[in-house]
Amino acid sequence: MIDKINQLTAEIEGLTAANAQEVEALRIKYLSKKGAITALMLDFRNVPAEQKRELGQKLNELKTLASDRINSLREALESTDTIDADLDLTRTAAPMPLGTRHPLSLVKDEIISIFSRLGFTVAEGPEIEDDWHVFSSLNFAEDHPARDMQDTFFIGRNPDVLLRTHTSSVQSRVMEKTQPPIRIICPGRVYRNEAISARAHCFFHQVEALYVNEHVTYADLRQTLLYFAREMFGPDTKIRLRPSYFPFTEPSAEMDISCNLCGGKGCSFCKHTGWVEILGCGMVDPNVLDACGIDSKKYSGFALGMGVERITNLKYQVKDLRMFSENDVRFLEEFKSAH
Repeated sequence: MIDKINQLTAEIEGLTAANAQEVEALRIKYLSKKGAITALMLDFRNVPAEQKRELGQKLNELKTLASDRINSLREALESTDTIDADLDLTRTAAPMPLGTRHPLSLVKDEIISIFSRLGFTVAEGPEIEDDWHVFSSLNFAEDHPARDMQDTFFIGRNPDVLLRTHTSSVQSRVMEKTQPPIRIICPGRVYRNEAISARAHCFFHQVEALYVNEHVTYADLRQTLLYFAREMFGPDTKIRLRPSYFPFTEPSAEMDISCNLCGGKGCSFCKHTGWVEILGCGMVDPNVLDACGIDSKKYSGFALGMGVERITNLKYQVKDLRMFSENDVRFLEEFKSAH
């Protein structure tokens, strides 16, 4: 038996395996119920009593050697697995092209970045609003046309619950909870009951800005607008302000910029006027400040608002508003270079 033990010891010390199947075959050959070592264990009962101690110890050492050797072969194969550590097993087998940022997101982020350099911080609010924050707190009269069902989506039969028609509701919420100085920019989606066409949609995106503090003047508003226009459309951009009307600002104005296609000389895009309208603005009406709990005798402010789709059209000459919400990959891929 001692010769058989020495023979198996030499075999086991020289074991090798190329794969997991060969490792399992070695385990069966030496350690299974019908394996070579188990057979020696069965023959051990026939060993003379004076040799049992020595041979028993050698048998145990042989079994331990076989177990350790087979386990080491198995671990070596697992550690040298050919799977690439950088391989993403969740990816599909077919190559998938990378996505791009939506043009509206690109422009919205650029607008926010410009105003953040002037100290404005982002404020957000709910899209499902009440009449007070969308209309009443902003100086809309009870019979104002914007309250009509033709313009506003009301929810259910409750005339006090509606989808916001502008992000000015965020401004009123901030003014209710915060005392000046207030310097915020409010991006978000808004909804109006309009027929969908190349020039209009039932939902779109706005960015509005509000600045309230002591001694805020119309000159502050104009300088802010000039800075924004030149940062967004180029350092040679000119602006002009035309008198207008908004319930929540007085005086109110529409802002035009010199056409960025023809440089103000006149073209079909600007209808040969040299100017393109981009936003509305004005000084916050004292009634709005008082309604939101801010002393209009001590504080003043300005507000402005623009459509993100409108600015995107000017930057990228997108003619049809519907393309922004159709998720056509061919259209979105055109903006890869804008990242």
